[in-house]
Amino acid sequence: MQKIAIASVATLLLLGASGCGKSEQEKASEAAGQSGRGTITCDGSATSASTGLPAGFPQPDAVTYVTATKSGPTNVVDGFSTESLKGMYNEYKDRFEEAGYDVTFDELEEDNGDSEVAYKTKDGTEGIVALRGGDACDNGNVSVHITNRPSD
Repeated sequence: MQKIAIASVATLLLLGASGCGKSEQEKASEAAGQSGRGTITCDGSATSASTGLPAGFPQPDAVTYVTATKSGPTNVVDGFSTESLKGMYNEYKDRFEEAGYDVTFDELEEDNGDSEVAYKTKDGTEGIVALRGGDACDNGNVSVHITNRPSD
């Protein structure tokens, strides 16, 4: 029994120490990925690649899409906006409703520099626009992370 207790304590110590040595940026990136926030993109050149987003998907004037990738059935688009967090939240929400999309969830947390607008399209796809402002971008821009996938 004593051997099991010693082995358990040793394992916990090793697990606790395994997080040491990472930079603050690595820790923040891992935390963002684990919380579902997605990639943070604060600047860059506009992509010429197809985004894979549904027809009629709104792209506000202040938004530049920088990367577009496909991960399984999910299209992922990252970019940034020169508009404020609140402005982008309102614009995506309003534009989704104008396009006939159902807004299934929306949240604006200005204090945390964080916002999401989830949607479901008429053509059977759904997704979320995750916006990160505040301290996320040193240049004052707002990061835009979009996922779109077939509905279940």
